[in-house]
Amino acid sequence: MSDLRKINIDGTEIEVDGALTLIQACEEAGVEIPRFCYHERLSIAGNCRMCLVEVVGGPPKPAASCAMQVKDLRPGPEGQAPRVKTNSPMVKKAREGVMEFLLINHPLDCPICDQGGECDLQDQAMAYGMAGSRFKEHKRASDDLDLGPLVATTMTRCISCTRCVRFTTEVAGITQMGQTGRGEDAEITSYLNQTLNSNLQGNIIDLCPVGALTSKPYAFTARPWELTKTETIDVMDALGSNIRVDTKGREVMRILPRNHDGVNEEWISDKTRFVWDGLRRQRLDRPYVRVDGKLKPATWPEALAAVAENVKGKKIAGLVGDLVSVEAAFALKQLIEGLGGTVECRTDNARLPIGNRAGYVGNATVEDIDDAKFIQLIGTNPRNEAPVLNARIRKAWLNGAQVGLVGPAADLTYEYAHVGTDRAALEGLLDKDYGAVKDAPSVVIVGQGALQEADGLAVLAAAQKLAADTNSKLMVLHTAASRVGAMDIGAVTEGGLAAAVDGVEVIYNLGADEVEIDPRDQGGAFVIYQGSHGDRGAMRADVILPGAAYTEENGLFVNTEGRPQLAMRAGFAPGEAKENWAILRALSAELDAKLPFDSLAQLRSALIAEVPHLAKVDEVVENEGEALPVEKMGKADFLPAIRDFYLTNPIARASTLMAELSAQAKALNTQAMAAE
Repeated sequence: MSDLRKINIDGTEIEVDGALTLIQACEEAGVEIPRFCYHERLSIAGNCRMCLVEVVGGPPKPAASCAMQVKDLRPGPEGQAPRVKTNSPMVKKAREGVMEFLLINHPLDCPICDQGGECDLQDQAMAYGMAGSRFKEHKRASDDLDLGPLVATTMTRCISCTRCVRFTTEVAGITQMGQTGRGEDAEITSYLNQTLNSNLQGNIIDLCPVGALTSKPYAFTARPWELTKTETIDVMDALGSNIRVDTKGREVMRILPRNHDGVNEEWISDKTRFVWDGLRRQRLDRPYVRVDGKLKPATWPEALAAVAENVKGKKIAGLVGDLVSVEAAFALKQLIEGLGGTVECRTDNARLPIGNRAGYVGNATVEDIDDAKFIQLIGTNPRNEAPVLNARIRKAWLNGAQVGLVGPAADLTYEYAHVGTDRAALEGLLDKDYGAVKDAPSVVIVGQGALQEADGLAVLAAAQKLAADTNSKLMVLHTAASRVGAMDIGAVTEGGLAAAVDGVEVIYNLGADEVEIDPRDQGGAFVIYQGSHGDRGAMRADVILPGAAYTEENGLFVNTEGRPQLAMRAGFAPGEAKENWAILRALSAELDAKLPFDSLAQLRSALIAEVPHLAKVDEVVENEGEALPVEKMGKADFLPAIRDFYLTNPIARASTLMAELSAQAKALNTQAMAAE
């Protein structure tokens, strides 16, 4: 139960939880306190002293508001609420003194610093800086660190707020950064000059309040006021992180996280943040038709006519890729089923139950992990499959949660009980007496690696039974951003991928570059590929229809917990490439099977009429479905769903930076280590 206390801030009396710090209480009162080291999601360091306030009746000196709680304040002499002043002469003089000390050694780099225009130090110097310097000695300089290909360092600008150290240690779970020395010799450094080994390291760029840590790939390309900012959704994994895409003209210049407590808090993975250079390379910007065994450029009428000629009257199957919006998948389903064909979205062979949302989504939300006391992972490596979700599991572990793992052992950045690697280990969990575990909030997380073998439904049934026996919530952790939405609209075939493509004469591949079956082996089937990049799918196609990438069209995506979210267009597709739903609509007219919508709004209306819960944007709806019958599982080990975190989709494979990170990760994992 919260302990409510009254507090008077600048003459306004409010009631807040006594456990809040003064800086949080001031925010509740609508008063902004300047800060450099304090961050809501990191531990309190209290070392920048910029957040000083005056506590009336307290010590005759200002107090650090980030390190003092409301319950520590004494009431007035007659029991009045304790008083805090944030704009008194004492506070102003103290903050000006702190700012003067910070600027003693700080270089005047603003004209060439990438942080210029969005720098906390610039902003606070405007409010509390002096007109000139009283310091005549030489400025101190520091050596720059090599943190790898993502984070550029200019450590002379560092003000030792230690946000980067606290983030890497507490959230990312790595121990390569720290502070050495004292006084003027204090500096942030990396252990033995190591580069950072984390797929969340880019977040320290956002955390750094000055220009000490900036984005290496984005360096010197744009200023913040030149960029057009679009709030959208990430599709690099199934978490659906909220992001902001910054564009300059037609080019995506950078991708930043947006705060959403229910999904990604304010973190994103490095793949999400730095994949934007893949949006420019290997793009399909015109239609192609295969003539005499070679792909030749064609016009849109020629390409659509070639498709119509080879599709009419033939058995057809449609495959839905990992990055496809719900609208495009729905349009494909309407078109293919109108031609008497079948559609399949489970291109990785995951055995997900058809029409049973509680089976393919579960009933846990991402936020349930925060309060969990027991977390059981089955056939998943969340550090690779959803790094931001993994950081959430680590936070729960730091707060006392116990974690168990059935599957291949891996460094997940937290300790866990490794139960085993195979189905027998999961079966062993079903026979235990859980007693007190049932009373504590707990979550069972089952990954796609557990569901891709022939006994996938039996594994899912065992996970459901374990969740029921332990009174836990169940989460099915997907790896494909499009999967839950495509399952919601019923883009599935009884019998899965093999049944969908069995005996077909035409395969319509909508961005399914990860498909394990080569469609051209299916008795020489005619293959139509619609997608944004010249990747695996395009290489084996007979007709290529260039589509838009996720930053180039509006679309709905449903994340791994079943939350529909809207992705917004940040730019336009290159060349003659079109929006995916529009291509399918144009093709339907050519095939004499015209789809009943002429705009995205009409398409969404038809979609919502068929699947009403997709209208509940940013809501996690109650999932319905019966528990699967428990069946005998096989004996095999669980295999990881993702083997290379950095190269999971066509956009990532087109990125030179992702290729470099992939090579670096392989080298780190295979290099010989000295015996300890």
